[in-house]
Amino acid sequence: RILSIAYSKDGSLLVAGGGTPARFGEVQFWDPRAGKLLRSAEVTTDTVFGASISPDGSKVVVGCADNTVRGFDTATAKELYKISSHENWVLATVFGVDSKRFISVGRDRAAKLNDSNLGQFLENVNQMRGELSAVARHPKEDVIVIGGEERIPYVYTMDRPRNMKVGEEATLVRKLERQDGAIFALAWSPDGTRIAVAGAAPNVTLYDAATGDRVAACKGHSAGIYALAFSPDGQRLATGGFDVNVRIYKSADCTLETSFVPVPLTAPASSAGGLQ
Repeated sequence: RILSIAYSKDGSLLVAGGGTPARFGEVQFWDPRAGKLLRSAEVTTDTVFGASISPDGSKVVVGCADNTVRGFDTATAKELYKISSHENWVLATVFGVDSKRFISVGRDRAAKLNDSNLGQFLENVNQMRGELSAVARHPKEDVIVIGGEERIPYVYTMDRPRNMKVGEEATLVRKLERQDGAIFALAWSPDGTRIAVAGAAPNVTLYDAATGDRVAACKGHSAGIYALAFSPDGQRLATGGFDVNVRIYKSADCTLETSFVPVPLTAPASSAGGLQ
């Protein structure tokens, strides 16, 4: 099973993370232009989740079902470290702007800040509420949005203000409105002005990142949505989910431009010439 994919910033490397449940996890490194598998690494005894590539292209991190985060060298696929600070499955990761830190989130409800060079946990950046399954970072700032079973997207800064009170959630920037279902996917537009939120509900909601106001709602799916991606110019938003269709919307107003099945499946012919 492929559970996450990530491109390097220059598009020269594609990383796929997944595996076989209860057997092994695997991270694959591909040349996307040639369609060639460059190297791979097996890790843990279960699938891996939430692969992400550092902006400088030197490292890949993945979340694991053994409650760890693993880091890999992109040039060799060598495992660099294992971080064991989570208390449940780790489902998503994202690097900071300078590649020196990354955030990991998972079922233990924590958004954890980690040193990507030393492979060390630094601190939690959030107050723990519901289980977390998604995280996305502002394209130019160390600000993240997280979401999960609580249905509320929270925007946090990765750095605490110097002046803070005891018990204060100093890293919280704002929270967005409650969604109609658990959150499975988040995306930040390339210009940093929009946040897209999707999950168990069959629609994608777009928010103004600066104010938290709802901008538009992209409709058309008939079931949950698991993947989001803005185009490089930010003008379009691609969505994919349980109804097997990929839909392309205008990000300004959620006008549907096209819808298609990315991998058509046909039933094999039986020996009698019929369909099975």
